[in-house]
Amino acid sequence: MHPVDSSDRTVRGRRGRLAGTGTVHIWHGRVADELVPDDLALLDDEELRLTRGRRPPFDAHYAGAHAVLRRLLADHYLGRSPGAIQFGRHSCPACGDRTHGRPRIVRPATSLEFSLSRSGPLWALAVTAGAAVGVDIESSHGSPPDGVSELVLSDRELARMRAMRHADGRQEFLLRSWTRKEAVLKAVGTGIVTDLRGLDVLPADADPVVVEHTGPGRRGSWLVEEVNLGPGLVAALAREAGRATGPVELRVLGDPPRHGRGHRVQAGEEQD
Repeated sequence: MHPVDSSDRTVRGRRGRLAGTGTVHIWHGRVADELVPDDLALLDDEELRLTRGRRPPFDAHYAGAHAVLRRLLADHYLGRSPGAIQFGRHSCPACGDRTHGRPRIVRPATSLEFSLSRSGPLWALAVTAGAAVGVDIESSHGSPPDGVSELVLSDRELARMRAMRHADGRQEFLLRSWTRKEAVLKAVGTGIVTDLRGLDVLPADADPVVVEHTGPGRRGSWLVEEVNLGPGLVAALAREAGRATGPVELRVLGDPPRHGRGHRVQAGEEQD
């Protein structure tokens, strides 16, 4: 990644536009399958511990995605060096624990909110200001494990999927359901410890859709949109429906931003 203009005026202006318009930036890309020393040099002790706890190539995927996160936030939004950013967690809305709530930036002080998702070497990052956000990305290659639909889908969703004639259609329906649910629960801050069957994300309906979260933690309405990241990928974005929501901008590294609103916008492995 090449450094960008991170002057104080540019960075403050970008943060101000996010906060003033409710815009969400979605970045996405791919990391290496082998550990990169320059990536490791940016990570804090906890990130390094989590990297070492994974076997190849998952260690490289984790380290690479978190290094990208630091570089993007530093260069485009915070005007600090990537290694100087300190991360923490919001309190879990279900139990109050600060070890597994929604990730946040502790230092420098900022109103920015973000959500990072990974699927193998592929990653997606949503950035906004002053409002909770969740993003999820999954590969559509390969078949989901047997029985996973019964663990993920609500009764209504399961009935709709079983009524579909073609296996490809059923798999797409399941992945769309999964990414929408993950995006909502990451925005809520509980992750998939919540019973996914209790959350109906209207996967048969054209997006954007308003999803009601009535499970543990923060209850309320969430605006859910599918994010078109290209062939072979399924992704979704969730943000608070009760707040002013602005455009969604896709930002591929090195390319000018593209815009989407009210349709499939041109815009993980686990919650980070």
